[in-house]
Amino acid sequence: MAIARLLPAPHLPAHKCPDHRSENTMRAEVVAVGTELLLGQIVDTNSSWIGEQLALAGIDCHFQIKVGDNLGRIVGSIRLGLERSEAVILCGGLGPTQDDITREAIAEVLGVRLVRDETVVERIRAMFASRNRPMAPSNLRQADVPEGASLIEQMPGTAPGLICPVGEKVIYAVPGVPHEMRTMMQGTILPDLRRRAGLPSVIRSRVLRTWGQTESGLADLLAERIRELDALGSPTLAFQASGIEGIKVRITAKAADEAGAQAILDEEEARLWPLIGAWVFGRDEQTMEAVVVERLRARGLTLGLVETVSGGLLASRLSATGGAADVLAGAFVAGRAEALERLLDLTGSSEVAETTVGAMAEGARRLTGADVGLASAGLLEADGATGRPAGLVLLGVAMPDGTLVREVRLPGDRTRIREYGVISLLDLLRRRLDEMA
Repeated sequence: MAIARLLPAPHLPAHKCPDHRSENTMRAEVVAVGTELLLGQIVDTNSSWIGEQLALAGIDCHFQIKVGDNLGRIVGSIRLGLERSEAVILCGGLGPTQDDITREAIAEVLGVRLVRDETVVERIRAMFASRNRPMAPSNLRQADVPEGASLIEQMPGTAPGLICPVGEKVIYAVPGVPHEMRTMMQGTILPDLRRRAGLPSVIRSRVLRTWGQTESGLADLLAERIRELDALGSPTLAFQASGIEGIKVRITAKAADEAGAQAILDEEEARLWPLIGAWVFGRDEQTMEAVVVERLRARGLTLGLVETVSGGLLASRLSATGGAADVLAGAFVAGRAEALERLLDLTGSSEVAETTVGAMAEGARRLTGADVGLASAGLLEADGATGRPAGLVLLGVAMPDGTLVREVRLPGDRTRIREYGVISLLDLLRRRLDEMA
């Protein structure tokens, strides 16, 4: 049984790379509306996503703020945003309840009244009718539009988005529901901002997803290339540690057209591959589990699982992946050593031992009739009796040509240990499958 070791990627301070800075004077400010954001009841992921999209579109975003459901404070935030930016993007507060007052705040800033748009009323009625649900009278408030505003064409929910000109400047309003907001941003707001900014160029990015190397290690490997790109200005590189999604290396390119931008990305990826390709498992939105499922399907292999430390997280992530039904033969979760012994007939086993984890992986194959077996066991908390630390995890991969067990030392709390254990195990399998190619 082969034994190998891997130091996983811990959370480290991000390496600072220069982001693209557009040459235009268009600045957009984001105002996230909702008292729940200030109370920490909801994490404001909308602002971070909008900020990322603005940067990729070449639009500067110097300020992002959160404000509660208070008319005076929302009005003040909009006015402040218009003083220092050419566009203000309001996110949230377009719902049907009494505390949804973004429309009223915009009307006060513009000095106009709200007018009910009957076209929107009919669209809302039709949405409720299509779901065979009654429409509450309060939903009619969502059809109230500030005079002079136009509606965003995309309307995936009951709240219409707004475009409100303010002289040469503009206020946009989008719902706080993430998929509704993103649809409106991509369909209308980002193109409109680029048009207003007079940006003829195209900015595109590509993400290389890595695992097994630290963020600082990647930065060191790419240090010379980063210095070269600093002088060129485009493309640029940036890093983002993303937990179970791995460490992302983002390439951003600016060109006159789509073809030019893609050509730059292709060329830069080719340059980076000899430097960090050993740790790249996917691109853009590919997850580790999707990559593993794709490789298993391509080779006609099935997979069986026995989990302890990950507590079913591996099976959950795999089963949520498209195509997993073709490869996932079965999974078992054992919470106690005694249950594991009965399941696999491992008399006198120890929950964290190389021979045990190897036998677990082989048992996963046998119990499910799969071609490949995966297993994990480890410590979520330090073991005072043996002196073994929290985060000591053993990973096992059993294949027809042999069994591999690898020990990893994982940082963080219980959640991170489980997550890092899952991606480390999948990466171990990915590498074994690549060796078969």
